[in-house]
Amino acid sequence: MTTKKPKAFLFDLNGTMINDMEFHNHAWHSILTKDLGASISFEAVKKEMYGKNQDLLERVFGVGHFSQEQIDQISIEKEHRYQSAYKKHLTLIPGLADFLNEAKELGILMAIGSAAIPFNINFVLDNLNVRSYFSAIVSAEDVQNSKPDPETFTKGANILGVQFDECVVFEDAPKGVEAAQNAGMKCVVLTTMHTAAEFSDYNNIIAFIEDYNDPSLKNLL
Repeated sequence: MTTKKPKAFLFDLNGTMINDMEFHNHAWHSILTKDLGASISFEAVKKEMYGKNQDLLERVFGVGHFSQEQIDQISIEKEHRYQSAYKKHLTLIPGLADFLNEAKELGILMAIGSAAIPFNINFVLDNLNVRSYFSAIVSAEDVQNSKPDPETFTKGANILGVQFDECVVFEDAPKGVEAAQNAGMKCVVLTTMHTAAEFSDYNNIIAFIEDYNDPSLKNLL
């Protein structure tokens, strides 16, 4: 764990603040196989769930397979299915509410840096009433290049007015950790969707945690 106290926390959303990635996986697998006819396994879909929805569709079907209008329609249908299935389970990962409160009291700035569209970010922040903690929100619609490009996190830091090396990123996906590494930021990994072994390529990880009750987080506050 780092000894330098950070000035800002940048949170990915899905799988990092809420434990919902299995619901995204089911929604995408249903759309890709039953609606669009792709031959792809549930586990293979899991590996493709990073970046923007359009990026995922292009990785599976190729660039130009769908029109932009079709991509937008597929994307919003997938999110409707995900939200319908997940809403009754919607809750913050254990310990996060207290962690957000403590960070806010200490004056640590906080932002969301997610590849989700605003429709999904608003679903989480408003239903859980946590929007007030975040001074910046960077969504899929706010960047040209999605993770593992660092733009999501560098833009969040710039909005907060904090140097990149003064930020700690909270992530759950290897490509998100790679984005943080590319931004020159340290990272705490939530093992909600991936095992620690899946992050062996990255040297910016300061802790692996199951939830925000992990005592190692006290070193950041």
